[in-house]
Amino acid sequence: MEVNEEIIVTKNGRDIARILPCDDPNKSLLAEEAVDYETHEGRVTYEEFLELVEASDQRFELIDGVIYNLASPSYEHQYAVREIFGTFYNWFKQKKCIPLTSPFDVTLFKAQDNICVVQPDIIIICDQDNMDKKGKYKGVPTLVVEVLSRSTRSKDLLKKLELYRQCGVKEYWMVDPKNKLVNVYVFDQNEISDIIAFQKGAHEYVDSVCFNGLKVALTDLFL
Repeated sequence: MEVNEEIIVTKNGRDIARILPCDDPNKSLLAEEAVDYETHEGRVTYEEFLELVEASDQRFELIDGVIYNLASPSYEHQYAVREIFGTFYNWFKQKKCIPLTSPFDVTLFKAQDNICVVQPDIIIICDQDNMDKKGKYKGVPTLVVEVLSRSTRSKDLLKKLELYRQCGVKEYWMVDPKNKLVNVYVFDQNEISDIIAFQKGAHEYVDSVCFNGLKVALTDLFL
């Protein structure tokens, strides 16, 4: 897509939204187009988000009423995701909890009127009973992994950190390929109880706090 190109989202032959290019990842990428597609106080509702997703073949996230268009990941990003997920897949075989990778929607209820939908790079879920009949996950992952990239760095560092903390995630791995660093945030009763930094060259492995014995080799994680 050209830098200044905009995308018109249509449904049943009518325009319902316009996706605009945006250099600031903190700004909404959704501009309202149709009169009967209303927002509340400038924010998009969960129902409006579902309508947009249904009408488009692109990937979106909804955080605090703001829609984010997900860009295609880089090779560096996918390399890190592959290494982590490969380790997780083997470690969790024949265990209760299971690892899943994006694209997979996770619906988090931050408040009754603030439903967020995100697609973390990797999640570990131990509450498969919170999968509805349509295969939509409405539970809270025990562990979440996000690999930072230029387009998502601000969102992962700030907005998603707060979202996961407030919604009951127990452990959040923030993987930084640029600095060859993994910060592990540990949450207890919706508060940050610990932050552990694992740096390539100074540490051999990234160790999970919630899952004793789960570790990923830093030498394999970064290019």
